[in-house]
Amino acid sequence: MTVNTKPTQEITPWRGLFGIPLITTVTFMGLMLITAVISGLPVRDPDGFLGPSYVRLPLIVFLVMIADVVPRVIAQRPSVKGMLGTAGGVIKSRWTLQRIAAITAGMASFYLAYVAYRNLKSFLPFLRDRLTDSMLVTTDRWFAGGGNPGDVLHDLLGTGFAAEFLSVVYVSFLIFVPVSLAVAMVWSDDLSRGAWYVSALCFNWILGTAAYYLLPSLGPIYVEESSFTDLPVTATSDLQDSLYDNRLAVLVDPHATESVQGIAAFASLHVSIVFTAALMAQLVRLPRPVRWLLWAYVALTGLATVYFGWHYILDVPAGLAIGGLSVWLAALATGIIRFPGRSRDIAKLRPMA
Repeated sequence: MTVNTKPTQEITPWRGLFGIPLITTVTFMGLMLITAVISGLPVRDPDGFLGPSYVRLPLIVFLVMIADVVPRVIAQRPSVKGMLGTAGGVIKSRWTLQRIAAITAGMASFYLAYVAYRNLKSFLPFLRDRLTDSMLVTTDRWFAGGGNPGDVLHDLLGTGFAAEFLSVVYVSFLIFVPVSLAVAMVWSDDLSRGAWYVSALCFNWILGTAAYYLLPSLGPIYVEESSFTDLPVTATSDLQDSLYDNRLAVLVDPHATESVQGIAAFASLHVSIVFTAALMAQLVRLPRPVRWLLWAYVALTGLATVYFGWHYILDVPAGLAIGGLSVWLAALATGIIRFPGRSRDIAKLRPMA
């Protein structure tokens, strides 16, 4: 990886970190809106339980600010009378206007990419109705020696404890994404490291959407359901049922429901996202236990996606490819590696003290 250790030109921090990623995600959002207008499909705000974006984004920034400040204040062990003064000093030193602007730009980039991704994914059955599951089933049979990979894993691992454990691994992704986003952007003294990660997440949503449209598919659980009837009821099976119900509601009348269609198999973005996190942890040399834990998480996530029938075997390496490419594109976009006129020294991207 080629880097430039020479000082970069003076540039406003948020523009230097998120200029290209923000332009990219705004363009992606624009593509989604144009697609919605042309196809006559409604745009939805997914996961909007905290209200509209103009409420949610400032709230997220405020919460992560509190999460950053409180431990630092406690670490200084101030007296009760000196608590406010200590907190004010921490806020003044940590949360400058430039830092707030950079974090807000990062959150905005992520949100725009995610909303565009979820809506374009919801549009998929209306724009690409010819599924490729039969081809992917054939590849699965080849990889599994003529059998169903899900059946092979059920026989090998069992359908008791393994199902419960892998279900926890799989649904933990729903928490992992926002938590890792907040940690990367807030709990680091080097914003460039957080910008790299957040931008990589954005590229994952963009490249993942392209993969969905390249090979539209539902996944084994929805085309070969009989192979998964031996599994117990878990949070994962409940999620699969919920997604299928939402898909049916959208297909019947997309304008009559606030739900979004969320089923697409190729490629696995669960795998791509956690691989992105593990790869970046390796590149910036996070503590060894953290790196080991993340690599184990990648392996278990890939296993869970096939075990529960979310994905075909081919979807897993495709997810790894998307994750790796996203890390590289984000490094270019944020100036971590050489790009005309913009570069940063990767050797300085170390964990906070």
